[in-house]
Amino acid sequence: MIIDKLFQQVANKGHVCVGLDTDYAYLPDTLKRQNANIEDAIFAFNTEIIQATLDVVACYKVQIAYYEALGVQGMRCYQRTLEYLRLHGAIVIADIKRGDIAKTAEMYARAHFTGDFEADFITVNPYMGLDTISPYIPYIQNNNKGIFALLRTSNAGSKDIECLLTDKGERVCDTVGRQIAQMGESLIGSCGYSALGGVVGCTFADEAKEMRKNLPTTFFLIPGYGAQGGKAEDIALCLHKGNGGVVNASRSILLAYKKIENGESNFAECARNEAIRMKNDILNAII
Repeated sequence: MIIDKLFQQVANKGHVCVGLDTDYAYLPDTLKRQNANIEDAIFAFNTEIIQATLDVVACYKVQIAYYEALGVQGMRCYQRTLEYLRLHGAIVIADIKRGDIAKTAEMYARAHFTGDFEADFITVNPYMGLDTISPYIPYIQNNNKGIFALLRTSNAGSKDIECLLTDKGERVCDTVGRQIAQMGESLIGSCGYSALGGVVGCTFADEAKEMRKNLPTTFFLIPGYGAQGGKAEDIALCLHKGNGGVVNASRSILLAYKKIENGESNFAECARNEAIRMKNDILNAII
């Protein structure tokens, strides 16, 4: 199962998930000049980042919005980036956050688990109800795919809905987490985690610790490290015996070269060094 592969990647390479949320503005000016169009420039940037980090990170998350915003060129770059990652054996999370009625969800599942935009995992929004998740399950069972459902996200506004209390006195995110875990019981790999995982931010450390305890078979995609205030010690609370989650970082890795004098010419090496620093920071907090 793909979740077993991801678990093993974490065991072997650490917890870092590189977010390829690539804005054209992030690119060094030299790279912009070397490429005739936006599509080729961003793709060249992505491939160099991938090559520099492939052996030191667990996986990659590609945020589709950054590519959709560029129209057809952007979507071609998105497709090429996904294909490049898969050709090089990397685990790919497509951050698409889809959430819609069942028939529409069937189309989203087909679009992002097969064909031009195929990925290993996708992110989904379960807050319209569990019937929005069901159409993805056959792809997990038959096509070796996985899902990360939004549970307790890292943004400040998450409390507006996710932390509301139900008539049973529990938070909405805890109810959704429990239901997702139940739905994923038949999708548990040999690693002990389900291919139906959850997005749990590390910016609310005490809550994350409680969710880790209550969701022992749910693998976490963990945003919030670094710029949003999450620390390595907070990440450790989201894990169990040092595994059970990957930690996304985007700008801190993609833009690491801006912190180095004359870093433009070595932007990929700077990204690699930042990924290694982050990896070791988290591992040191776990030990």
